[in-house]
Amino acid sequence: MQIVHPGILQVRTPALNFYVLRDEEGLYVIDGGFVGGVRMLQNTLRQHGWNDLPIRGILVTHGHLDHIFNVAYLAKTTGAWIAATRLDALHYAGKPHYEGNSRVTGWLEATGRFALGYQRFQPDRWLDDGDRIEILSGIKTVHLPGHTQGHMGFLLEKERLLFTADLFVSYRAGGRLPLEIFNNDSAENVRSIGKALGLKPAGVLPNHGSDAPPDVHLQRMERLFERVKCAGHEDYS
Repeated sequence: MQIVHPGILQVRTPALNFYVLRDEEGLYVIDGGFVGGVRMLQNTLRQHGWNDLPIRGILVTHGHLDHIFNVAYLAKTTGAWIAATRLDALHYAGKPHYEGNSRVTGWLEATGRFALGYQRFQPDRWLDDGDRIEILSGIKTVHLPGHTQGHMGFLLEKERLLFTADLFVSYRAGGRLPLEIFNNDSAENVRSIGKALGLKPAGVLPNHGSDAPPDVHLQRMERLFERVKCAGHEDYS
């Protein structure tokens, strides 16, 4: 758990990391974590003295179950609005469509939704590529498909910090691509990494990774992209 910026708090859980943004209006949660995520969110807010601030909104990066599991509950209990990427609408409704290797993820999620009691939700605002959200210095949405059809990054414009969701995985051993079974289109996922780097971010904040600072995660993503380009046969530029 750490504050990576005065207005950004990272919530670390065994399954994945997620983030809380703070401005003068209150708090905004990005995704909200998986099983146990609400408890970890509450503990983290309490430890950093943010627990008395209202949660105003929830931003959804994509529709995989480990990212949207708590969204309906958080919205219901806090009154927060939900803004979510439009192209993953079937995921929020509990009816995602998977093809190829990603059908394994579909089977796993179907089991998880049934066993864990997934709550469906309808976003209050649909997000498309290039939208702007008035939080902190302003957030620009960046469509980064490949992991899912609607996979979305969030660029904090003034600070040039990019929330990359599951675009890549970043641990001390270095950056790597998501497993094939988790991707809608792995080649497109790589092209999206190139698109993200083209934004010239000062740092990136992935949902699966170590507690390294944003500039270190960026370096890992840059090295990963170079490795994939050298090893592959497609034009990823």
